[in-house]
Amino acid sequence: MLDIRLLGPLEVDGDAGAVVVRGQKQRALLCLLALNAGRVVATDRLLNELWGEHPPRTAATSLQNMVSQLRKTLGRDRVDTCAPGYRLNVRSEETDLGRFDRLVRDAGELRGEARARTLGTALALWRGPPLADFAFDAFAQGEIRRLDEIRLATLEERIDADLECGRHAELVGELEPLVEAEPFRERLRGQLMIALYRSARQAESLQAYHDGRRVLVDELGIEPGRPLQELFSRILRQDRDLELAGRSGSAPSGGEQLEAIKQALTAGRLVIVLGPGVNAGESAENGHGLPVRGELAARLADVFGCPPDHAGELTKVAQFVAITRGVGPLYDELHALLEGEHAPGPVHRFLAELPELLREQGVAQPLIVTTNYDRALEKAFLDAGEAVDIVTYVSLGRDRGRFLHRTAEGAVRVITTPNAYADVPIDRRPVLLKIHGEVDLEPARDAESFVVSEDDHIGYLAETGISGVLPVTLAARLRRSHFLFLGYGLVDWSFRVFLQRLWPDKQPAYCSWAVQPGATGLERDFWRGRAVELVDLPLDREVDQLRGVIAAGVEPVAE
Repeated sequence: MLDIRLLGPLEVDGDAGAVVVRGQKQRALLCLLALNAGRVVATDRLLNELWGEHPPRTAATSLQNMVSQLRKTLGRDRVDTCAPGYRLNVRSEETDLGRFDRLVRDAGELRGEARARTLGTALALWRGPPLADFAFDAFAQGEIRRLDEIRLATLEERIDADLECGRHAELVGELEPLVEAEPFRERLRGQLMIALYRSARQAESLQAYHDGRRVLVDELGIEPGRPLQELFSRILRQDRDLELAGRSGSAPSGGEQLEAIKQALTAGRLVIVLGPGVNAGESAENGHGLPVRGELAARLADVFGCPPDHAGELTKVAQFVAITRGVGPLYDELHALLEGEHAPGPVHRFLAELPELLREQGVAQPLIVTTNYDRALEKAFLDAGEAVDIVTYVSLGRDRGRFLHRTAEGAVRVITTPNAYADVPIDRRPVLLKIHGEVDLEPARDAESFVVSEDDHIGYLAETGISGVLPVTLAARLRRSHFLFLGYGLVDWSFRVFLQRLWPDKQPAYCSWAVQPGATGLERDFWRGRAVELVDLPLDREVDQLRGVIAAGVEPVAE
């Protein structure tokens, strides 16, 4: 395995240790190929980048010799000749830039501590200025500027995550030199203003704005942008929304909603909905490789050579694969990623504990809805000795648009007449509704189905409301229940497709809750428009509190 590092001086390691690549042009060639890892770089472009617009007559021969030498150094199978040029044959995880990109994508589906930690891990891959060995080479200038901008944008994202976690006092010392080094970067200045304000340093926060305004007016002749001006006005009037959510009263805290959630659950009127953020959190915690959307997207993009403009989001990657290679190879690769016995995380284990807790209180068993494809939750129920029925969506084949019922006893039935199907034992034992399909662990894989590509989601949205295709007992529970969303945020448009299918009239009949710490104003508006109240607590903490009050059967202790 190779490890090619570009985020600093160029370094290469192999199985036996450091790999020495000699000669500046040879190193520049490796850099060019590594920046385009997995893609063909045309010979004409390589000649132009390495020798300029007027390469010597021997340049083509020299390039061939350098490629030959690179094969001796890295391995013959590492550099392919592919018309009209050459391709470096490495996986994304074999370059620090590929690992950085994957971590940043993964962080997009996380919140709070997990997001801050993942972005911090990504930034720790940087060992100095990118492509440091080529700071004065013409071919590298545009790429250096691009990578510098990506690093700064990622740093700003990490600082936002740290602000959400309440680290304002620690951030002041980090932000002050950053703002001095990047005086025109208004997002950094706004973050410094918020960190100072939350640290009870209001005067300094306002001064940071005035200093930034003076720099912009004096050097560029422009006023600060509207977001910075509005932040300044909010600090002046001591807007309570600037305080940490849950401290200022600007957003409901977990403690305020905990009793209402418990009452809905113990009344048999709570549907628990699991999103991709649950897997993301568990993966980061337990280290057992429970796949998240970002990991699925990165793996598919790598295996199938997805172009960069399609590679960042699972639905786009899946659509590319389905069109260019077919649904069969797409499903085969998803199956390979999802078929392992992934260890359940804390949220899965909590849900597997619920049946016993609810039985002790004579309460109906829970309905759990998930958009994840894996079997981690079923494993948690199995470990807890709890029987569970599975109802899963079919997105492919003759039964497309219908649901399958897999009973706890192992029978599998296609639900062809949902308004007459009353065989789901919703009150007697837990039911898991897999609304986007699932991986099938049986050898035949007959029930394998994934709502994963753009066309899948478009077809999914075109169907009638989900209650029209579900067994009557499940449809009734969905219509007459509160919802608790775990692991959801404004991540991608496929979530809104799911909500539209769940609530086609856009207005649920009962109030619901979403556990999402540090939500932005846009996310609060998004949830509020669907009668969903935000609980501003980390997911694992909310689950621990809910477990405690259900087991104790007493009022929650106010914090």
